[in-house]
Amino acid sequence: MRAITVTPGKPNSLRLVEDFPEPDADEGAVLVEAIAVGVCGTDHEIINGEYGEAAPGSTDLVLGHESLGRVVDDPTGALSPGDLVAGIVRYPDPVPCTNCAVGEWDMCRNGQYTEHGIKGLQGFARDRWRIPPKFAVRLDPKLAELGMLLEPTSVVAKAWEHIERIGGRANWEPKTVLVAGAGPIGLLAALLAAQRGFEVHVLNRSANGEKPALVEALGARFHTGTVHELGREFDIVLECTGAPPVVLDSMCQAAPNGIVCLTGVSSGGRTIDFDAGALNRALVLENNVVFGTVNANRRHWELAAEALAAADPDWLSRMITRRVPIDEWSKAYSPEPDDIKVVLEFER
Repeated sequence: MRAITVTPGKPNSLRLVEDFPEPDADEGAVLVEAIAVGVCGTDHEIINGEYGEAAPGSTDLVLGHESLGRVVDDPTGALSPGDLVAGIVRYPDPVPCTNCAVGEWDMCRNGQYTEHGIKGLQGFARDRWRIPPKFAVRLDPKLAELGMLLEPTSVVAKAWEHIERIGGRANWEPKTVLVAGAGPIGLLAALLAAQRGFEVHVLNRSANGEKPALVEALGARFHTGTVHELGREFDIVLECTGAPPVVLDSMCQAAPNGIVCLTGVSSGGRTIDFDAGALNRALVLENNVVFGTVNANRRHWELAAEALAAADPDWLSRMITRRVPIDEWSKAYSPEPDDIKVVLEFER
């Protein structure tokens, strides 16, 4: 069968393998036929050789962690042939740590977790894949062309759950939300904010392409420029760029008792002249909280599936700016200026 693979640590080793082995039964009881995978920044970083870990016994890693597929067979009876599913990315570590032992593997304490298409588990960018039933999430049939958005949505579903948990520390009545960044994570964070009835503001470095219209379709306001230039504070801030100046500015724009959630991952090696003492003073005196979030456990995937099912499918479709068939696979991994979400399709 066909699979998109890389050799981890070797830049630009991306290739299509036409005779990749069928998935072994040890990977899981549920056999799934791939429909599509989403492409994201993590894939590009792995292609660049920045990180990635092959599965045991292999020198290559199948890419793809934003999955969408259709069940072919499940001998356990948990799923039925034809069910639309997405595969959970992270698996608990084998020790397991205290969090992995209770299903909170997104909060793994020892780093021995594995992840499909990223760390020690073959990804979903192949014609067929297998998965244990507890790591397969059933999707609403109306997401037959959109279900690959579940993985990034699970990340922001977790972010919102943690924001709401932290907010419960006091009598907290938030009204305003700032989302910094209008990439897929930012737009989905804004979607979930709008579903909660907040006044939503989205800041992006440019107004090119479809992003302003997508934001406005949520009833939110689109801005360009800097966080500081917005001239106001926000009860909730979701930072989705990972750009160091934006990260620092976002921390400074939280209202008293405000919560800042960092979802973007910064690259190291850049020094910024910044008054850390003033930031510390503001965070302490205003009871602010800054926290980071990454990945998700099954509960968050299920919350994400509910959020996508409740969303306007036309709006979700507009997030997908390019759909690339597998026979033109290399185009899916060649970024274009107005890309939001690119999808590689195995089935059309």
